[in-house]
Amino acid sequence: MIHHRKSQERGHANHGWLDTYHTFSFADYMDPKYMGYRSLRVINEDFVDENQGFPTHGHRDMEIITYILNGQLGHKDSMGNGAVIKPGEVQRMSAGTGVTHSEFNPSKTEKVHLLQIWILPEKFGLTPSYEQTFFDIQSKKNRLHLVGSKNPKDGAVKIHQDAELFAGVLEKGKEVDYTVQNNRYLWLQVARGGVQLDNISMKQGDGAAVEKVSSVKIKANEPSEVLLFDLA
Repeated sequence: MIHHRKSQERGHANHGWLDTYHTFSFADYMDPKYMGYRSLRVINEDFVDENQGFPTHGHRDMEIITYILNGQLGHKDSMGNGAVIKPGEVQRMSAGTGVTHSEFNPSKTEKVHLLQIWILPEKFGLTPSYEQTFFDIQSKKNRLHLVGSKNPKDGAVKIHQDAELFAGVLEKGKEVDYTVQNNRYLWLQVARGGVQLDNISMKQGDGAAVEKVSSVKIKANEPSEVLLFDLA
């Protein structure tokens, strides 16, 4: 069974400096049918203006993953980390017992386009921690490459939850198959482009929940980038 969450059905807010779309309920957007999916709580597609950003704010008991599509995002936090996140990089911050951070677009000429993802941790009260890893385009070309996992390998960031995150960059006409293990659930998010998920056509911003199937096929209708979550 596949449930298609269309891009235009998402929550949306334009704050001037921030244009943001919410796959699941977030901030002032509330939809009881979309409070998250399994341990996946938030997928926000954000467009942040030049020389703008999120002032210092706090989080706790959440796995926060930032995935940059275009531009770059500066990051500073109360753990002492300071970095600029660029396309190809995956940042994971475990908020745990509490952390504050700020995010800022340092460019004077280019918006930053990113996905911010929140995953509920397997337990509360973790020690806050941070990772940032780069994955080159070849590692994701026409395949699903592991970029985050409870049991990370090949540079994937650590997720403190029974969840795996894969990223794929597909050329037009290319397809990938994914086998679904028993008692696992998938969420596919189209970061850009357009794909065919089995017999469902999806475009940028679309998502889909996948349940009770043994495998899925993802075929690119145009050059595309996708994120696939494999969840308990």
